[in-house]
Amino acid sequence: MFKQKINKLLIGTNNKGKLREIKNLLPKNIKIYSTKTFKLNSPIENGKTFKENSLIKSKYFSKKTGLICLADDSGLEIDLLNKNPGIHSARWGGRHGNFNKAIKRVYRELNKKDKYWKNKKIKARFICALSISYFNKKIACVLGKIEGQISTEPKGKNGFGYDPIFIPYKGTKTFGEMEPSKKCKIDHRFRAFKKIKKFL
Repeated sequence: MFKQKINKLLIGTNNKGKLREIKNLLPKNIKIYSTKTFKLNSPIENGKTFKENSLIKSKYFSKKTGLICLADDSGLEIDLLNKNPGIHSARWGGRHGNFNKAIKRVYRELNKKDKYWKNKKIKARFICALSISYFNKKIACVLGKIEGQISTEPKGKNGFGYDPIFIPYKGTKTFGEMEPSKKCKIDHRFRAFKKIKKFL
């Protein structure tokens, strides 16, 4: 385990929604930096898993800034689509990460697979890998997930990404319809954070 007390931390993401959610989970005594402060672009994510991509980001941003970095890699797996979009969740939104476009693609792919999919329960899960690195050294890397299903249409304006089409297990509302304060107490990021907070 990392012996040094972490009092300064870079959050390795250029996604405003992720930045906001991670900031809200962190202890208030930690000084937070964002990649925007350093005008850093994200590295190429060529890992094969969420954990690998998370580590690529935390190591890259740490080396660039000299700060300990916490990075997230997360996405949506849909069983009917062979667990896609998975690690390519952001890429389904095109070059500019347009999630309206990504959601339309999800529905298009589901229709191709099974035109009656709306009459069935389409199992899906959100997965989040969180890692902390200092230069090239991995301090921690954990996984959190939440099971659920795909909504037959986008609902709600809260959250970001695929939130409007994901209904958590035993829930009736999509993440997009939920109050952010409620969502952030049950979602994949929160579950990953519970495992990693002992390192902070």
